[in-house]
Amino acid sequence: MAEPVTDTSRNQIAVLADDTAARLAHIWQKFLGVESIGHDQNYFDLGGDSSLAVQMFAEIEKTFGVKLPLATLYDAPTIEELAHIVRGEASASGWSPLVAIQPMGARPPIFCMHPHGGNVLVYRDLSRHLGPDQPFYGLQCQGLDGDLRPLKTIQAMATLYVKEIQKVQPHGPYFLGGYCMGGTIAFEVAQQLHAKGEETALLTLFDTIECSSFQLPSFWAQSYYNGQRLLFHVANFLSLDSEGRNRFLRDKMRTLRSRATVWGGTLLWRIRRNSSGDRSESWVLGQIWQANFQACLDYVPQPYSGTFTEFRPARQYRMFTGPDMKWDRFARGKQEVVVLPVNAPAMLIEPFVKDLAIEVRRRMDTVMKTPATSQSQESLAKSL
Repeated sequence: MAEPVTDTSRNQIAVLADDTAARLAHIWQKFLGVESIGHDQNYFDLGGDSSLAVQMFAEIEKTFGVKLPLATLYDAPTIEELAHIVRGEASASGWSPLVAIQPMGARPPIFCMHPHGGNVLVYRDLSRHLGPDQPFYGLQCQGLDGDLRPLKTIQAMATLYVKEIQKVQPHGPYFLGGYCMGGTIAFEVAQQLHAKGEETALLTLFDTIECSSFQLPSFWAQSYYNGQRLLFHVANFLSLDSEGRNRFLRDKMRTLRSRATVWGGTLLWRIRRNSSGDRSESWVLGQIWQANFQACLDYVPQPYSGTFTEFRPARQYRMFTGPDMKWDRFARGKQEVVVLPVNAPAMLIEPFVKDLAIEVRRRMDTVMKTPATSQSQESLAKSL
């Protein structure tokens, strides 16, 4: 009588014997820190995130000589699907600022702009919790492909992203959002759409600080910030059940590894910023981070006559709590502030992202019920 097959052995057997898939599995195991991976297991379900994806795709390029955009993980999130693309049996979508994170559904699409890191994989959980009927698009940073240089101003980024958004939705009303720096870009996108005579039905800023008055912190202020960040992580950890705590610890260990790559890339960029030599993946990440950080510091928002909603954490870092760091002074229309039960660094991660998704969807539903928006959306649906 044959011995029963355990889940572990089934996963091991499921890894395809094909050499491409086997080598991909080895790469995934290395970066995800798991012993075995089934050919049909989803990268994100295995605990993969945006920062690890950057390192993983750099390894894939080194191993196979194939450069793929990070957004490929939305089209091919399993080893089997990714192997087809690496072997050339299926084509990758190619690099574009616009990423279709979840393109299905009859509801109006929401467009979210990238944070400082430049990529939009961070929105995967938010999109999932908004539901399978909610189209969700991300706008990623120019320069992630390593070929083009990142744009240097918020205005230039917004101009590019408006063009990309209007390829999907030529006319408003628009639903826009963004986390951290992404909220700043979304604010400027709404301004530029307004200048074109287009309506933004909902503009949402997720834990976004207004940085035009920000001064680089002193050593002691930075030390206080680091200590406060640690305390926030501890508080978030203690608020979870045992399963959530285990996942939280695994996620933070992966984040620490990936942040080390960004920190190293930033240092490398500062040393070799004028060098014409080879540019590693970490160098590209450092260049993008520095360019985006400086763009936020240089951006001076103009008063906005439309409606926007700020989602703020219950506890924010002390250096970001001053009145000059908030968006209130630019509101000429209606401004809503929603305080979520989460500490500053966790708004987009599980399980806290559920609260954000509930509140975003609730506001979308409210806006969609207004007569003007309903008529506009009916016209949009007929044109798509």
